[in-house]
Amino acid sequence: MLLFIIRHGDPIYNPDTLTPKGKLQAAAMGKRLAVHGIDRVFASPNGRARETAQPTCDLLGLTAEIEPWTSEDLTWRDFSREDDKGRRYWSFMIPAHYLLSDPVALSDHWYESHLFDDTNAKAGYERVVNESNAFLAKLGYVREGNLYRIEKENNDRVALFCHQGFALTELSNLLGIHPVHFWASFDISHSGLTILNFANDPSGYTAPRCLTLSDLGHIYKDGLPMVYNNRLQI
Repeated sequence: MLLFIIRHGDPIYNPDTLTPKGKLQAAAMGKRLAVHGIDRVFASPNGRARETAQPTCDLLGLTAEIEPWTSEDLTWRDFSREDDKGRRYWSFMIPAHYLLSDPVALSDHWYESHLFDDTNAKAGYERVVNESNAFLAKLGYVREGNLYRIEKENNDRVALFCHQGFALTELSNLLGIHPVHFWASFDISHSGLTILNFANDPSGYTAPRCLTLSDLGHIYKDGLPMVYNNRLQI
């Protein structure tokens, strides 16, 4: 199985939709995924993710299946905190040296670091892990430790349209990388395409291998601005 994890296009957060640029990114993604096809499309219930998925669904005659557990509202609830002025921010989207210089944050009890004070980080991460396991079990892969038992061989190409905070947390889980190391070292841009391969090994077990992370080839092909999160020309 190939699992395509796609962040939504350039958003307007209120109301929850896409900017004109985001709609062009979504259209470019649809054309990219239509080249070899997608068998199933899943999406977060948030409008910006569903809107990003729509061109892919239109081109391939599919309907997006909504996965409530991928909502960014839930991730934001669990991993955001307030600064001294009452403004909320992602606890893990801070300069990497803050994350990597705290020995508690790098430990197995990372959620006990002061960086995650006043968050629901431990329970939030466990929620993502448990819901992810249930989702993959529906697709034929049952979690056993660091591996997945192939209960039913799956050769589908599966797309999941979701969000930055959720996807970074889920990728840490799927790839077995310490969450703080992952949050400090990787990021994904608007409409970035990440591909994981769940190879159907004859042993009956598999583990996802990352083939691409936040690929923006579709943006380049359509001549759209190559700008990481509207901040950095790449």
